[in-house]
Amino acid sequence: MGVGAEQLSKTARHMTSGAILAADESSGTIQKRFDKIGLKSNPDTNRAYRQLLFSTPAISRYISGVILYDETIRQSDDHGLPFSQLLAGKGIVPGIKVDTGTADLEGYAPDKFTKGLEGLAERLGEYRNMGARFAKWRATYSITEDGNHPSREIIERNARDLATYAAICQENGIVPIVEPEVLMEGNHDIDVCADVTRATLTMVFEELKKNNVQLTGMVLKPNMVVPGSESENQLSPEAVAHTTLEVLRATVSPEIPGIAFLSGGLTADEATEDLEAINVRRIQEPEKYPWERVTASFGRALQSEAIDAWGGKIENVVAAQAALLSRAKKVFYASNGQTSPIKLPRNSS
Repeated sequence: MGVGAEQLSKTARHMTSGAILAADESSGTIQKRFDKIGLKSNPDTNRAYRQLLFSTPAISRYISGVILYDETIRQSDDHGLPFSQLLAGKGIVPGIKVDTGTADLEGYAPDKFTKGLEGLAERLGEYRNMGARFAKWRATYSITEDGNHPSREIIERNARDLATYAAICQENGIVPIVEPEVLMEGNHDIDVCADVTRATLTMVFEELKKNNVQLTGMVLKPNMVVPGSESENQLSPEAVAHTTLEVLRATVSPEIPGIAFLSGGLTADEATEDLEAINVRRIQEPEKYPWERVTASFGRALQSEAIDAWGGKIENVVAAQAALLSRAKKVFYASNGQTSPIKLPRNSS
């Protein structure tokens, strides 16, 4: 409590000055990440892996925020320093995932709504005391072949819940990341994804306005507008950039200080190349695309190469950190529409 509008805006700008590392995988999701290297997820292995990520030398050159999981924000490094303090000491803003997963919307399968509003204010207070300065809430939308989903009902439900969450965050001095994700699964073309993304974002911003959410003190984490993962008509980064930016232009307020794209099911290279193309176009036409920062909040796309290099072995930590730093650098460059930066955002630590 007690954090004003100016501080919320300052934090939102800081956390999007580089890229945001999404390290908030649930226990089930991180096990899927570890399956490919034959590692069992448990609090000890999870802690060792997150420490590898957060202690990467010079990572703060390119990463400005990290989303933590409940387990992780309660953990410390080998020296007893809480992870949130480790990150803050590097100038990286610590954040926390606060939704508690999805549930079926009765009568509208496969539509799902996101749980976690009950007791949210109390949890945010605890997380703030542990160092969190922003939060994340993800809502998902599945596109079905029959065109009946996502339903109007789930678009409205998710928008209301996202806006309620965002308002509660700001009341408690926490910057909300609002994440409406149109899922890639399916064989639909890019125009279908564009229509659904446009509808979801329109409704989200209507509800944000109704709930008096301070737009300058939040971050939007949308999907890029892409064809379905099973579509035969995959497109160039330039085509993705054009369609994505036109959808955002029609729906997203220029007051938003930062847009941080999720990577969804894209590979690390695909997500990075699409982000670069988006920013090349945006920087060329700032009057059309006026947002202060368009960056990334990637999970798998930032981490996949590091996990492969690590393999769960302590002797591979340095190699894994090098892989993470290399990808973070590429993503940061892409957020500036460049293959190399004009300047780094701040000193490394």
